[in-house]
Amino acid sequence: MDAPQTLQLLSPDELPAVERPASAGDEACCEPSAQPSLDAYEAQVRASVFKALADPNRLRLLSIVKSADGGEACVCDLTEPLDLGQPTVSHHLKILVDAGLLHREKRGTWAYYSLVPGSIERTSGLLETL
Repeated sequence: MDAPQTLQLLSPDELPAVERPASAGDEACCEPSAQPSLDAYEAQVRASVFKALADPNRLRLLSIVKSADGGEACVCDLTEPLDLGQPTVSHHLKILVDAGLLHREKRGTWAYYSLVPGSIERTSGLLETL
């Protein structure tokens, strides 16, 4: 059986140099940027658009609506291509509407969806303006 190892303590002269953490009274390491930062509200708005686009079914819905005759599609025409039930498709469509990407128009018992004018262009520029 091996002999137990002993812990060796270092003398203060043998300790490695460690930088002291900055305290509240210390000066900043550099000048703050003059660039305006994204405020909390605008970040939330942009994040909701990215979140809406982060789902493959929602991307497909946007594509279907965009390429539909007359630039609009009835919810009844959107369930079969995705092989999803109507409640699930309606949920995805609501997220796209809430993100400002689709417009919803109720006609009788059916809802029709179309792209919000300029929404694709605005969405493509969201990262450019950070």
